[in-house]
Amino acid sequence: MCLVLTVDLARVAFRRFAPPLSGPATAWTSDEQPIGFEATQLVPSWTARTPPGGWIEVELRARTASGALTKWYVMGRWSEHGDPRTSVAGQGDDDGDVAVDTFVARRPVTAYQVRVTACGAGARVGTLGVMASAVPQRPAVPAFSGPAAAVDLAVPRHSQHEHAGHHPEWDGGGANWCGPASVAMVLGFWGRGPGDDELAWVGAGDPHPGVDHAARHTYDSSYQGTGNWPFNVAYAGRYGLTGFVTRLRSAGELEAFVRSGIPVIASLSFRAHELPGAGYSTAGAIMVVAGFTAEGDVVVNDPAAPDDGQVRRVYPRAAFENVWLRGTGSGGIVYVLHPPEVPLPPSDGNW
Repeated sequence: MCLVLTVDLARVAFRRFAPPLSGPATAWTSDEQPIGFEATQLVPSWTARTPPGGWIEVELRARTASGALTKWYVMGRWSEHGDPRTSVAGQGDDDGDVAVDTFVARRPVTAYQVRVTACGAGARVGTLGVMASAVPQRPAVPAFSGPAAAVDLAVPRHSQHEHAGHHPEWDGGGANWCGPASVAMVLGFWGRGPGDDELAWVGAGDPHPGVDHAARHTYDSSYQGTGNWPFNVAYAGRYGLTGFVTRLRSAGELEAFVRSGIPVIASLSFRAHELPGAGYSTAGAIMVVAGFTAEGDVVVNDPAAPDDGQVRRVYPRAAFENVWLRGTGSGGIVYVLHPPEVPLPPSDGNW
């Protein structure tokens, strides 16, 4: 059953699937899933294991508000070994288009189907989810009811700039690796990640080889970047974490995860003056929400800091919510990564 919540900030519905897939070439298609409102974006996310030569393809099609059915759009081809690991450009038509990892509807949609194909012996899907949403351009920022007890999870701190100049073949090198650095921090928090045998290629003197490893294994060869949201979730899945991409609607929902012991990776964009303490402007940043002060401000591990010692930042709650939730930014996008045995906080339907 798909639980749907209609709210003032954003309309978000998240649905989990359990596709019974295994190679050598197997396809699974969901039933049509009603969303419950007119959505403008769909984002799938997954975890999968793919042996050498194996890969999966994830596709979506949707039903428009007029009742018409769209074509199938390829939302990603994924192999943990990188052949292929790619989004697919050039799919746009009158119904919508795929912007790297997001189906953007030109006509609002009310239902969808997801199809997964496993190619190659041993390729299998662990988890699969789809987030449907409609985000207003200027959502209201909820009032904070605090104060409350402070919480600060012990997430390792990795600056992407400690890797400047590393492997420019992947997204221009370490200075652009906010996504891989954030995933490496969360993997480290859970005591997961690549072993020494997987890191031998990185070379001596690297401050955190796991960041380079994450960049290599999340790199999208079409997008030519390491910021593909579901690819980062899928990478964490190879180390035993489950995860998904969704939209949250307030810092209060972020706080619920953190108080459950789960750090959350958030995507946001801002000018320097809009987020006091950041000291930089960005069209898209990824950072780890690791805590909250007693006054309700947001404690983050921001990999855009110049070095590891400055990664931990405290950003004002209202300013953070404004740049994170607004429709001209990510609209509250997060990805949640956690061991399967660690329960999530209660949800009304967006996770």
